[in-house]
Amino acid sequence: MSELMTTIKDKMGKSVEVLKDEFSAIRAGRANPAVLDKITVDYYGAPTPIQQMAAISVSEARVLVIQPWDASTLKAIEKAINTSDIGINPMNDGKLIRLAFPPLTEERRRDIAKDISKLSENAKVAVRSIRRDGLEKFKAMKKNSEITEDDLKGYEKQVQDLTDQFCKTIDELAKVKEKEILEL
Repeated sequence: MSELMTTIKDKMGKSVEVLKDEFSAIRAGRANPAVLDKITVDYYGAPTPIQQMAAISVSEARVLVIQPWDASTLKAIEKAINTSDIGINPMNDGKLIRLAFPPLTEERRRDIAKDISKLSENAKVAVRSIRRDGLEKFKAMKKNSEITEDDLKGYEKQVQDLTDQFCKTIDELAKVKEKEILEL
């Protein structure tokens, strides 16, 4: 039986990990290589992540440097960045690409804070959905006489406690990220 509880906990944990990944890709006015994570470059007909084609480093607080291992891919990387939604124009000097992160305006910070709220709410919805699915499985087990009424009540409480714990973690992560964005 604890197998199902472990599965529920793992799924909720994965929802939190996905949220952390989404938060790391949010541009905070500082150079952060994670903003390039979702960008792929057409490399000999195959979509390839930039990280597999170039060395990415932070040269200054607001400047990201992308140095391709194959200089012939410079234009393709530049094009992929331009067509992405990160909102930064790459500067190509023939050997490497620089991404200068502009300081965030107050309005842009509020927009990003709203996005953070939406992402965290989506993560909480996912956690609650996992809770609902888990409870349905426990109720089906009760109906099939695999567990007793008391067992069911115990599992319902455990699942609710897990849900509360993960929702609290999501709220804390969102609060930290919003503070980071609003206090730059």
